[in-house]
Amino acid sequence: MSVRIVTNAYIAPVVGAEIPHGYIVVDGPLVTAIGAGPAPIVPGAEIIDARGGLVTPGLVNAHHHLYQWASQGLAKDSTLFEWLVTLYRPWAKMDAEVVGGAALAGLGWLAKSGCTTSTDHHYIFPKGRGDLFAAEIDAAARIGVRFHPCRGSMDRGVSDGGLPPDEVVEKLDDILTATADAIDTHHDASFGSMLRIAVAPCSPFSISKDLLVESASLARSKDVRLHTHLSETVDEEEHCLAQMGCTPVQYMEQVGWLGDDVWFAHAVHLHDSDITSLAATGTGVAHCPSSNARLGAGIARVADLLHAGAPVGLGVDGSASAEMVSLAGEIRQAVYMQRARYGPTALSARQALEAATLGGATVLGRQDEIGSLEVGKLADLAIWRTDGFFAAIDDPVVALAYGQTPPLGHLMVGGRTIVEDDTLISVSQDEAAAAGANAHRRLMALAKDVL
Repeated sequence: MSVRIVTNAYIAPVVGAEIPHGYIVVDGPLVTAIGAGPAPIVPGAEIIDARGGLVTPGLVNAHHHLYQWASQGLAKDSTLFEWLVTLYRPWAKMDAEVVGGAALAGLGWLAKSGCTTSTDHHYIFPKGRGDLFAAEIDAAARIGVRFHPCRGSMDRGVSDGGLPPDEVVEKLDDILTATADAIDTHHDASFGSMLRIAVAPCSPFSISKDLLVESASLARSKDVRLHTHLSETVDEEEHCLAQMGCTPVQYMEQVGWLGDDVWFAHAVHLHDSDITSLAATGTGVAHCPSSNARLGAGIARVADLLHAGAPVGLGVDGSASAEMVSLAGEIRQAVYMQRARYGPTALSARQALEAATLGGATVLGRQDEIGSLEVGKLADLAIWRTDGFFAAIDDPVVALAYGQTPPLGHLMVGGRTIVEDDTLISVSQDEAAAAGANAHRRLMALAKDVL
């Protein structure tokens, strides 16, 4: 890979001072120089003129359910528990073809919104439907984003007091075996890795205490991270109080699930003591403001979490609970939702950008590789076109964070371009869109008897 130089850019590196007019040198997969003024002359280098543009680190999506691209637009006015009960039935019919098409569309859409690294939490594995986990991994490789798929699981169905129907849960031993196999087959711990696996039982109301304990033991023996949903709704807290005799965060502490190798999705309904515990242990949170709003779950206490020092990233959550939401758009949503709850100084544009970049990298344990623009880090970067109509805003970070997201001029992952001129180029944009539409049609046909 040749040397590439981004010139004439407003650079918001997230770490360190912003550079109103500067350059970034990319050699292979790494940033090798960054500075103010004219770029150095490097014979044979490719020049990317970012005049009128804002350069940020690539965005990091800290929570998602890619398969849900195929079930968008359903249970439109439901609470979380109502929405889940409705959608578990069609989800039980999905196969690897559905998951692969949904993942190709979902990850392509994320790339078009500046995302260079994405997680995915896949927790439903119908028997005899192919290798669903491999299908989404293949899609990520085609799109060219860094991928952190989380091998999810549920072992507590309705007959055991859980929420999901019995036909979509697995046995504990089968879960542990399949999860260990996924780690052994796919996990790459090396610097610059494009693929890392996490262990991710679904949520307190769909998993047993034994699964939580054994999953933590497995993850730590394999040196991978832990992820689950937590404290998303008032219903969940009432469920935990009734069945476990404690709040969700207290329950997680009892089973060894607090630590800097753990991150929780949502964490909307937290007590002050919960926030103190998360911050003290370095436990991360993936904030999903649009999904929380769509399901009426509430507004997470992100400003309080950040003030306490807890790691916070942003996530788009599943496409069926936040249809067509872009990751860049969640920067705006995070700012506005916090201000709606706490006032206009609750969260700044730069704090939200940091959550979308370095915050996400931190909850994934990759803050030494991605999340900021620094020499020696991976060349994952986005160039936003803050000229044109956006030039009426003097502060380009505000232009990115407020209102409509500016066009994405360029997206680079490890020095490789995957979006150019607001168009996905690693895979045909039309092909990715069609794959998502076909996945939806296929799932609706497979599930026609339960819808």
